[in-house]
Amino acid sequence: MPKTVSVVIPCLNEEKTIQQVLDALHSQTYPTQLMEIVIADGGSTDRTREVIAAYQRLHPDLSLHLVENPKRIIPAGVNAAILASTGEIIVRMDAHSIPQPDYVERCVAGLEAGLGDNVGGRWDIMPSDDSWIARSIALAAGHPIGVGDAQYRHSSTAAVVDTVPYGSFYRSLLDKVGLFDETLIANEDYEFNTRIRQAGGTIWFDPQIRCQYFARPNLNKLARQYWTYGFWKLQMLRRYPNTIRWRQFLPPAFLLGLLVLAIVSVFFRPAVFVLLAVIVLYCLVLLSVGVQEWANEKDMAYVMGVPLAIATMHFSWGAGFLAGLFSAKVKPEES
Repeated sequence: MPKTVSVVIPCLNEEKTIQQVLDALHSQTYPTQLMEIVIADGGSTDRTREVIAAYQRLHPDLSLHLVENPKRIIPAGVNAAILASTGEIIVRMDAHSIPQPDYVERCVAGLEAGLGDNVGGRWDIMPSDDSWIARSIALAAGHPIGVGDAQYRHSSTAAVVDTVPYGSFYRSLLDKVGLFDETLIANEDYEFNTRIRQAGGTIWFDPQIRCQYFARPNLNKLARQYWTYGFWKLQMLRRYPNTIRWRQFLPPAFLLGLLVLAIVSVFFRPAVFVLLAVIVLYCLVLLSVGVQEWANEKDMAYVMGVPLAIATMHFSWGAGFLAGLFSAKVKPEES
């Protein structure tokens, strides 16, 4: 028998994109009568709830429910939506990601084929607006120099992986590994997938399962996002130290190395030249990425925009990670 599916979405102040998400889910190739959408709202102060209510009225064929997320953070929202849902399969979605029409169908097919306990796909990262810096951030967020070997951002090869964004799984999996960890403001997907792997499960990445993800629109919001990522990654690694990957270790190690060289150079002059050489080499590498993207996309703005975005990601992530060594408190990013 065809499986019933619950699409769960944490949401906060997403009036600009929530209708696009709902339109994409309403247009899925998977039978509408077998799907429900449960949105957990963290107290939106914009028109998000009005848009959802209007959509409910205009599309009575779509099972759409709105529940409250008083804790306002993403893992709590995911859990609230899961607990209010009824489907045999859970498909986790984000309020500013647009799934392709066959997204749910491919997720269900992967699970039914036994390819993984959690099946997910690839992000096609899109700019939030048409500004030069938003376009540059979108490119940087999908470039290997910016995100390392995070396959879900740029790989075209199906494989067993450490994690996938969002993902889909049988509800019964929760009896084995539990719900999402609400003590983490970020990295909740990675932590959830870590528990699946520790329980003997498999995470399957299928690049044909695709959704568009809207990157942050400016460097300030990008820096806040990656600082939060780095900080909470350290909190997660305290519990699972064997899960660290080289792409996660490099930004804090690089930043710490620069700080050490800067301090040493005060007492040992030759260290100044080493510090300058490292900075120049780093800038040249990033500049080469910007020039490459200019050549590929025929947009001069990428020469400076992409290096600025990648550097913001590296230094913010590294600073957040290092800050996590000394503190366990951070204001969550409400998006």
